[in-house]
Amino acid sequence: MKVKYKITAIALAVAFAIGFGVLGSIPADGIPILAYHMVSDEDNHYSISIADFEEQMKYLKEEGYAPISLLEFAKAKKGKFNLPEKPIIITFDDGYVDNYTNAVPIMEKYGMRGTIFMVVNEIGKERYLTLDQLKDLEKRNIEIGSHTANHLPLATLSSEEKKSEIDKSKLLLEWKGLKTVFFMAYPNGSYDKEVEQMLKDGEYLGGLTGDTGLNTFATNPYQLHRINIPQPFFGLKEFKLRFMRANVAAHMGW
Repeated sequence: MKVKYKITAIALAVAFAIGFGVLGSIPADGIPILAYHMVSDEDNHYSISIADFEEQMKYLKEEGYAPISLLEFAKAKKGKFNLPEKPIIITFDDGYVDNYTNAVPIMEKYGMRGTIFMVVNEIGKERYLTLDQLKDLEKRNIEIGSHTANHLPLATLSSEEKKSEIDKSKLLLEWKGLKTVFFMAYPNGSYDKEVEQMLKDGEYLGGLTGDTGLNTFATNPYQLHRINIPQPFFGLKEFKLRFMRANVAAHMGW
């Protein structure tokens, strides 16, 4: 029943938005960071279909959005990089192999790029990216970030466990020959003040949450907002609606 009510609520929200004509374009009162997981046609809550993903990338291109990396965003904050007129950051959590086989070729087709947050101890395992694929992605201008060593919710761990997950994931990626890792996406969006301080001490430049909203230079870099993009029930209209919700959250300070 809960799923039914959720679907009904989304449908009503879409209908309301259409009725007021707000879905014609994506709001842009801050920088959106999109959060994906899988891009495949399998029936999985964390997977968006290949066709829907391509439709979204095509739409972003047509709307004039220009992709930037998280490092470029950090540089822009210090006045060392000029942001495009409509910047967007595209991210993927966990490091699934379909990011390499399905998502990135579509992104390249529409002039997009992004960041993949890798669970380090999953590298090379079934369904996950290999080290060679990660290195190839970097050559193709894809940023690699940390999603911890073992994908454990950080706020639930002891101080020693938190430090191990945070430090080892960065060190192992770099020791494996990848570029310096500057950003972490918190598994399950779980973090606390101690986690933030450990990221700072570990020379990370930022952390990404699961909290919806947009980002400006005033946003805490260790509490960056993202827009979760699951498989849509209502196609591109739902995609636009998620941007609108993030814009509302940014204005309301949620």
